[in-house]
Amino acid sequence: MRKRRDAHPDGSLVRGRGASSRRSYKEAFERVLYLKDLIENKGLYKLLWRPAKKREEDIQMLYRATWFGAVSDVNREVNNGRGSVDFKLSQCASDASVVEFKYASSSKLKRNLLNQVGIYKRSCDCASAIFVIVYFTAPQLAKVQRVLHELAARRDDKLVLIDARRDNKPTGSIA
Repeated sequence: MRKRRDAHPDGSLVRGRGASSRRSYKEAFERVLYLKDLIENKGLYKLLWRPAKKREEDIQMLYRATWFGAVSDVNREVNNGRGSVDFKLSQCASDASVVEFKYASSSKLKRNLLNQVGIYKRSCDCASAIFVIVYFTAPQLAKVQRVLHELAARRDDKLVLIDARRDNKPTGSIA
């Protein structure tokens, strides 16, 4: 018996495997890169340093703000049965993507990189995902690099690192 091309290894169907399934993914990725630029080059990192305790909710709200005028439908904290993914973006049932944010300080970073997005993709019937890691210190960056090196052969989703350090962004007059 031939296996369907749109089937997940566990046998469940995954929607959005065609060329048209990339529109929501492309739009989500462009907005992640826009947020990265705002944080790393335009001073938005300062907002993430304001609260005494850094919360993933803060980066999620900033990402949501980048979606003004979007073509895709944007939903936050979507729970389709296996936990809440940070964002599910879609243009139709066959074109959906998920975006998950994590702070590098997370004690479960390695496990989340290995399993979390895959579970969300299956529960949301998405073919593509973006995993975003935000780091605030050089030791956090070293931790992320070590974890990524350990998992190099086991990841297939797009990964974006955002540098929210404040000690490496001198003003133009000082640099």
